[in-house]
Amino acid sequence: MLFGVQELKPRASEMADNDPTPRLNRTALATTLGAAGIAAIAGFASVYVTVGRPDNAVRPTAAAPAPPQAEPKSAAPAGPGANPLSRGEMAAFVFRQTPEALPEAKFQDATGVERTLESWRGKVVLLNLWATWCLPCRKEMPALDRLQRDLGSDRFEVVAVSVDRTGLQGARKFLDETKVEKLALYADGTARMGSALRAAGLPVTILIDREGREVGRLLGPAEWDSEDAKRLIRSVLQ
Repeated sequence: MLFGVQELKPRASEMADNDPTPRLNRTALATTLGAAGIAAIAGFASVYVTVGRPDNAVRPTAAAPAPPQAEPKSAAPAGPGANPLSRGEMAAFVFRQTPEALPEAKFQDATGVERTLESWRGKVVLLNLWATWCLPCRKEMPALDRLQRDLGSDRFEVVAVSVDRTGLQGARKFLDETKVEKLALYADGTARMGSALRAAGLPVTILIDREGREVGRLLGPAEWDSEDAKRLIRSVLQ
Protein backbone atom coordinates (compact mmCIF):
# COMPACT_ATOMS: atom_id res chain seq x y z
CA MET A 1 0.00 0.00 0.00
CA LEU A 2 2.82 2.31 0.77
CA PHE A 3 4.11 1.71 -2.66
CA GLY A 4 0.78 2.64 -4.11
CA VAL A 5 0.66 5.88 -2.16
CA GLN A 6 4.09 6.78 -3.39
CA GLU A 7 2.98 6.18 -6.90
CA LEU A 8 -0.05 8.39 -6.47
CA LYS A 9 2.10 11.43 -5.18
CA PRO A 10 3.34 13.61 -7.99
CA ARG A 11 7.05 14.18 -8.28
CA ALA A 12 8.52 17.50 -7.19
CA SER A 13 9.42 18.52 -10.76
CA GLU A 14 5.93 17.85 -11.93
CA MET A 15 4.53 19.92 -9.08
CA ALA A 16 6.81 22.76 -10.07
CA ASP A 17 5.65 22.55 -13.66
CA ASN A 18 1.99 22.52 -12.68
CA ASP A 19 2.24 25.23 -9.97
CA PRO A 20 1.26 28.63 -11.46
CA THR A 21 2.91 30.66 -8.68
CA PRO A 22 6.48 30.66 -10.07
CA ARG A 23 5.24 31.65 -13.50
CA LEU A 24 3.36 34.62 -12.02
CA ASN A 25 6.48 35.67 -10.12
CA ARG A 26 8.61 35.51 -13.27
CA THR A 27 6.04 37.57 -15.21
CA ALA A 28 5.92 40.18 -12.46
CA LEU A 29 9.71 40.34 -12.35
CA ALA A 30 9.93 40.83 -16.12
CA THR A 31 7.29 43.53 -15.98
CA THR A 32 9.11 45.29 -13.15
CA LEU A 33 12.44 45.17 -15.00
CA GLY A 34 10.83 46.44 -18.19
CA ALA A 35 9.21 49.38 -16.36
CA ALA A 36 12.49 50.19 -14.66
CA GLY A 37 14.24 50.23 -18.04
CA ILE A 38 11.66 52.56 -19.55
CA ALA A 39 11.89 54.85 -16.52
CA ALA A 40 15.69 54.95 -16.82
CA ILE A 41 15.49 55.88 -20.51
CA ALA A 42 12.90 58.56 -19.77
CA GLY A 43 15.07 59.93 -16.98
CA PHE A 44 18.09 60.05 -19.23
CA ALA A 45 16.12 61.85 -21.91
CA SER A 46 14.83 64.31 -19.32
CA VAL A 47 18.38 65.09 -18.15
CA TYR A 48 19.59 65.59 -21.76
CA VAL A 49 16.87 68.10 -22.56
CA THR A 50 17.54 70.00 -19.35
CA VAL A 51 21.32 70.19 -19.34
CA GLY A 52 22.11 69.35 -22.93
CA ARG A 53 23.25 71.81 -25.61
CA PRO A 54 21.77 75.33 -25.41
CA ASP A 55 19.86 74.80 -28.67
CA ASN A 56 17.79 72.06 -27.01
CA ALA A 57 16.35 74.51 -24.50
CA VAL A 58 13.29 76.59 -25.22
CA ARG A 59 14.44 80.17 -25.77
CA PRO A 60 12.27 83.09 -24.70
CA THR A 61 11.01 85.21 -27.55
CA ALA A 62 12.98 88.48 -27.67
CA ALA A 63 10.93 91.63 -27.60
CA ALA A 64 11.07 93.52 -30.88
CA PRO A 65 13.20 96.70 -30.55
CA ALA A 66 11.27 99.92 -30.50
CA PRO A 67 11.46 101.74 -33.85
CA PRO A 68 13.87 104.70 -33.74
CA GLN A 69 12.18 108.04 -33.41
CA ALA A 70 12.69 110.39 -36.30
CA GLU A 71 14.90 113.36 -35.56
CA PRO A 72 13.27 116.75 -35.92
CA LYS A 73 13.83 118.29 -39.31
CA SER A 74 16.05 121.31 -39.59
CA ALA A 75 15.98 124.07 -42.14
CA ALA A 76 19.78 123.85 -42.33
CA PRO A 77 20.94 120.22 -42.05
CA ALA A 78 24.54 119.57 -41.07
CA GLY A 79 27.20 117.86 -43.17
CA PRO A 80 29.11 118.74 -46.34
CA GLY A 81 26.66 119.09 -49.20
CA ALA A 82 23.64 118.29 -47.01
CA ASN A 83 22.09 121.71 -47.58
CA PRO A 84 21.11 122.77 -51.12
CA LEU A 85 23.38 125.79 -50.65
CA SER A 86 26.38 123.53 -49.97
CA ARG A 87 27.34 122.98 -53.58
CA GLY A 88 29.95 123.98 -56.11
CA GLU A 89 32.59 126.14 -54.44
CA MET A 90 30.66 125.77 -51.16
CA ALA A 91 30.36 121.96 -51.23
CA ALA A 92 32.57 121.70 -48.12
CA PHE A 93 30.57 124.26 -46.15
CA VAL A 94 29.08 122.58 -43.06
CA PHE A 95 25.84 124.02 -41.71
CA ARG A 96 24.95 123.80 -38.04
CA GLN A 97 21.66 122.06 -37.29
CA THR A 98 20.63 125.36 -35.73
CA PRO A 99 22.71 128.54 -35.39
CA GLU A 100 25.03 128.28 -32.37
CA ALA A 101 26.31 130.99 -30.06
CA LEU A 102 30.05 131.63 -30.30
CA PRO A 103 32.39 132.10 -27.35
CA GLU A 104 34.01 135.46 -26.77
CA ALA A 105 37.23 135.84 -28.73
CA LYS A 106 39.45 138.91 -28.41
CA PHE A 107 41.66 140.43 -31.11
CA GLN A 108 43.02 143.84 -32.13
CA ASP A 109 42.17 146.26 -34.91
CA ALA A 110 44.73 148.25 -36.90
CA THR A 111 45.07 150.82 -34.11
CA GLY A 112 45.70 148.21 -31.43
CA VAL A 113 42.24 148.57 -29.84
CA GLU A 114 40.84 145.32 -28.43
CA ARG A 115 37.76 144.06 -30.24
CA THR A 116 35.32 141.15 -29.99
CA LEU A 117 32.68 139.85 -32.38
CA GLU A 118 30.11 141.72 -30.32
CA SER A 119 31.26 144.84 -32.21
CA TRP A 120 29.53 143.42 -35.31
CA ARG A 121 26.22 142.54 -33.67
CA GLY A 122 23.42 143.33 -36.13
CA LYS A 123 25.61 142.51 -39.17
CA VAL A 124 26.11 139.29 -41.07
CA VAL A 125 29.82 138.49 -40.79
CA LEU A 126 32.10 136.17 -42.71
CA LEU A 127 34.90 135.59 -40.20
CA ASN A 128 38.13 134.28 -41.71
CA LEU A 129 40.99 133.03 -39.52
CA TRP A 130 44.37 132.92 -41.23
CA ALA A 131 48.13 133.02 -40.56
CA THR A 132 51.08 134.57 -42.33
CA TRP A 133 52.78 131.16 -42.76
CA CYS A 134 49.66 129.57 -44.30
CA LEU A 135 49.99 129.12 -48.09
CA PRO A 136 46.27 128.29 -48.67
CA CYS A 137 45.44 131.46 -46.74
CA ARG A 138 47.58 133.48 -49.12
CA LYS A 139 45.82 131.86 -52.08
CA GLU A 140 42.26 132.69 -50.95
CA MET A 141 42.87 136.18 -49.53
CA PRO A 142 42.31 138.01 -52.86
CA ALA A 143 38.91 136.28 -53.24
CA LEU A 144 37.90 137.43 -49.75
CA ASP A 145 38.98 140.97 -50.67
CA ARG A 146 36.82 140.88 -53.82
CA LEU A 147 33.86 139.56 -51.82
CA GLN A 148 34.14 142.53 -49.45
CA ARG A 149 34.26 144.84 -52.45
CA ASP A 150 31.15 143.26 -54.01
CA LEU A 151 28.93 142.67 -50.94
CA GLY A 152 30.42 144.79 -48.16
CA SER A 153 27.85 147.16 -46.62
CA ASP A 154 26.28 148.16 -43.33
CA ARG A 155 24.61 144.72 -43.38
CA PHE A 156 27.59 142.53 -44.26
CA GLU A 157 31.37 142.48 -43.69
CA VAL A 158 34.29 140.15 -44.22
CA VAL A 159 36.37 140.13 -41.02
CA ALA A 160 39.75 138.49 -41.67
CA VAL A 161 41.85 137.99 -38.52
CA SER A 162 45.48 136.88 -38.43
CA VAL A 163 46.03 134.37 -35.62
CA ASP A 164 49.80 133.99 -35.41
CA ARG A 165 52.53 135.43 -33.20
CA THR A 166 53.60 138.10 -35.69
CA GLY A 167 50.60 140.15 -34.60
CA LEU A 168 49.59 143.33 -36.37
CA GLN A 169 53.00 143.90 -37.93
CA GLY A 170 53.14 140.52 -39.65
CA ALA A 171 49.48 140.77 -40.71
CA ARG A 172 49.98 144.21 -42.28
CA LYS A 173 52.94 142.96 -44.31
CA PHE A 174 50.95 139.91 -45.47
CA LEU A 175 47.99 142.03 -46.65
CA ASP A 176 50.33 144.36 -48.51
CA GLU A 177 51.98 141.41 -50.27
CA THR A 178 48.62 139.98 -51.36
CA LYS A 179 47.49 143.44 -52.58
CA VAL A 180 44.42 143.53 -50.37
CA GLU A 181 42.44 146.79 -50.70
CA LYS A 182 39.05 146.35 -49.03
CA LEU A 183 39.74 144.16 -46.01
CA ALA A 184 40.43 145.83 -42.67
CA LEU A 185 43.46 144.81 -40.60
CA TYR A 186 42.79 142.58 -37.60
CA ALA A 187 45.15 140.30 -35.65
CA ASP A 188 45.42 138.16 -32.54
CA GLY A 189 49.06 138.07 -31.49
CA THR A 190 48.27 135.56 -28.71
CA ALA A 191 46.95 133.03 -31.26
CA ARG A 192 44.22 132.05 -28.77
CA MET A 193 41.32 132.93 -31.03
CA GLY A 194 41.68 129.77 -33.10
CA SER A 195 41.40 127.58 -30.02
CA ALA A 196 38.46 129.56 -28.64
CA LEU A 197 36.53 129.08 -31.90
CA ARG A 198 37.56 125.40 -32.26
CA ALA A 199 39.41 125.93 -35.53
CA ALA A 200 40.64 122.50 -36.68
CA GLY A 201 43.09 124.08 -39.12
CA LEU A 202 43.74 127.16 -41.22
CA PRO A 203 42.22 128.81 -43.04
CA VAL A 204 38.78 128.40 -41.48
CA THR A 205 35.87 130.64 -42.42
CA ILE A 206 32.76 131.01 -40.22
CA LEU A 207 29.48 132.54 -41.38
CA ILE A 208 27.81 134.45 -38.53
CA ASP A 209 24.25 135.78 -38.47
CA ARG A 210 23.03 139.13 -37.11
CA GLU A 211 22.64 137.70 -33.60
CA GLY A 212 26.30 136.68 -33.50
CA ARG A 213 25.56 132.97 -33.97
CA GLU A 214 27.48 130.56 -36.17
CA VAL A 215 25.44 129.43 -39.18
CA GLY A 216 28.19 127.11 -40.41
CA ARG A 217 31.83 126.96 -41.42
CA LEU A 218 34.22 125.86 -44.13
CA LEU A 219 37.66 124.46 -43.41
CA GLY A 220 40.24 125.15 -46.09
CA PRO A 221 40.50 127.70 -48.91
CA ALA A 222 37.60 128.56 -51.20
CA GLU A 223 36.67 130.99 -53.97
CA TRP A 224 34.70 133.33 -51.75
CA ASP A 225 33.79 135.71 -54.54
CA SER A 226 32.10 132.93 -56.55
CA GLU A 227 28.35 132.91 -57.20
CA ASP A 228 28.02 129.83 -54.96
CA ALA A 229 29.52 131.76 -52.04
CA LYS A 230 27.44 134.87 -52.68
CA ARG A 231 24.25 132.79 -52.88
CA LEU A 232 25.08 131.26 -49.50
CA ILE A 233 25.72 134.64 -47.89
CA ARG A 234 22.63 136.23 -49.37
CA SER A 235 20.50 133.44 -47.90
CA VAL A 236 21.54 134.66 -44.43
CA LEU A 237 21.16 138.33 -45.35
CA GLN A 238 17.50 137.86 -46.31
